[in-house]
Amino acid sequence: MRILLVDDEKKITTVLKAYLQQEGFQVSTAINGLIALTMFKENPFDLLILDLMLPGLSGTEMCREIRKISSVPIIMLTAKVEEEDRIQGLSIGADDYITKPFSPREVVARVRAVLRRTNNEAAPLADVISYDNGLTIDNLQHEIRLNDQEVSLTPTEFKILGALAKHPGRVLSRGQLVEIVQGHDFDGDDRVIDAHIKKIRQKLETTPSDPQLILTVYGIGYKFNPRAGG
Repeated sequence: MRILLVDDEKKITTVLKAYLQQEGFQVSTAINGLIALTMFKENPFDLLILDLMLPGLSGTEMCREIRKISSVPIIMLTAKVEEEDRIQGLSIGADDYITKPFSPREVVARVRAVLRRTNNEAAPLADVISYDNGLTIDNLQHEIRLNDQEVSLTPTEFKILGALAKHPGRVLSRGQLVEIVQGHDFDGDDRVIDAHIKKIRQKLETTPSDPQLILTVYGIGYKFNPRAGG
């Protein structure tokens, strides 16, 4: 599991990184929000630990930006102790809130708890999420729009696209996609996913033979590229 740890206090990042790595997590660090947002868009992460007060781009602003493209779990760190501050952090999309000073062991425990909770949830993307390439996924209306034109996807195609879009940049294997779409009891060929992906590309990609939105990771599966050109 990959974690992005964002805090401008080097002592905090050093200590937390050591504790998290000791627990088997892969940890990347950033000292300001702008660097962290760029790292997040270019690399897949399973969880963010995000300080509220950051130079360049505040933790609050970064959380808002990330929630436009991803439902990745976010734990906020802050020296603010007022209830209103905690409510604000949770209301903009944070999954948990830890007040400084804290025990590194507590942070590790919170990380594991949040990952267990989010991994067990079949939570969809935000109700409506739009990308710069003109793609909109509307979970309320169960619609896909491309450049304001509705695109007709089958229920299975919609589920596959939603699963990939929920984890931008992360590779999902055919087996994982089959489990999402068909459930645990499916005993057919997981290559059926390839046929569905082909149909989704024909409907959404400008050049289906050279896909930019749904990328193939050979020998493993597929991943969603939210920065694909329109």
